Formats: sequence, C-alpha cells, structure tokens
Amino acid sequence: MATASLARRMPMPEPPPAVAGFDGVSRFWDTANERWAVKLGPGDCYVTRTDEMISTVLGSCIAACIRDSVADVGGMNHFMLPQSTAGADDRWLDPKTGLATRYGSYAMESLINSLLKLGARRERLEVKLFGAGRMFRTRLDVGQRNIDFVRRYLRTEGLSAAAEDLGDIHPRRVAYFPATGKVRVLRLPPVEANAIADRERQYLNDIGARAGRGGDVELF
Repeated sequence: MATASLARRMPMPEPPPAVAGFDGVSRFWDTANERWAVKLGPGDCYVTRTDEMISTVLGSCIAACIRDSVADVGGMNHFMLPQSTAGADDRWLDPKTGLATRYGSYAMESLINSLLKLGARRERLEVKLFGAGRMFRTRLDVGQRNIDFVRRYLRTEGLSAAAEDLGDIHPRRVAYFPATGKVRVLRLPPVEANAIADRERQYLNDIGARAGRGGDVELF
C-alpha cells in the first residue's frame, strides 16, 4: 500500500516561470500539496500566474489573499502597521497622512497593482483576509489596529472581503492556492505563539526604527 501511495505522488517538475519582478523569490517543492510553493514573511508580497501555493504564518500581522479568476492571476501579502515612535503625536496614525497607515496602504497597493499589471481588473478582485490575532500583552491591540486599517482600506477602494478569519488570540498558518481561490487555515497552539510574537516584535522594532529616522521611509 505504501509503495502504491508513493507511486501516485507527482514527481517534482521544473518550477513554473515566475512573474517578472518576483523571479528572485525562493520557491520550494511542497510534497504534501504536490506543487511549487512560496513562504512569505512580514513585509513580503508574491503574485503568480500558475498553480502555485503561497503560505505564511501570522500572529498580529495580516495576509490579504487576492485573485482575479478570469485573468487567472493571484497573490498574497503579509503586513503589519508599525507602532508609533517615541514622541510621535496622533497625526502619525492619521488615516490620510499618517506614516503607520502608509505601510499598510503600500502593502495592499503593491499586491493589487502587481495583479492589475498582469491583466486583473479591480471589479473582479476576490479578496480574503487572515490573521491579526492579539499576540502582545500591551495596551495597544496591534492586531485590532491592523483589522481596522484593512477594513477601512477596502471600503475606501470600493472592495469587499469574500472571506475572512481575523482577530482572536490565535496565530495562524495560512496556505493560499490562487489558481482556485482555496485557502487552508490552521490555528496554531499556544506553544508556537511565543516564537511568532518574538519575530513580530522584532519586525515592529525594525520598521519603527526606520520610521523614527524621519524623511523618506524605505518600505519593506
């Protein structure tokens, strides 16, 4: 039986052509799903024309999974709004001009614009949202702020979420299949939450440091 099962597994083919601009992204053959795959970290974005899998692990961060089934293109981002720097006033978080919101807008616009360049049309975009768990025991709920941002962004852009799994206290592992729009979400046990929170805390510190230097900010 085991031999027959192994025989049915698809041999590893050559990786499909990557979209221009994403050809430097490291891909791997996922034996469980029998397709090429990409794993995103905070600040990453990836789009594809082929039947690949895009995966990530989320704590307070959000992943937007977006596709156009007619143009047969799709992709995912992974982002978090930075925390306010010391001494910053409320304008830093202003939805129109604030630096924090610029990070989220950049992440969403990078993904959407990359899809539009491949022939997607805004009115056909299917959006699914995941993540934004409460991972930090602080007064500021980073996950909820990310939720508030992404929902406001979709309203402003005239888009809506076809599906979402946001909030709560759980980290998540997300696997997205743009060719079909299917998403697999696994809520991870608390034992993994500390490592994820540490990684995101370092990411917050990094982008906060860049924001604190003033002037033009290099996003991602």
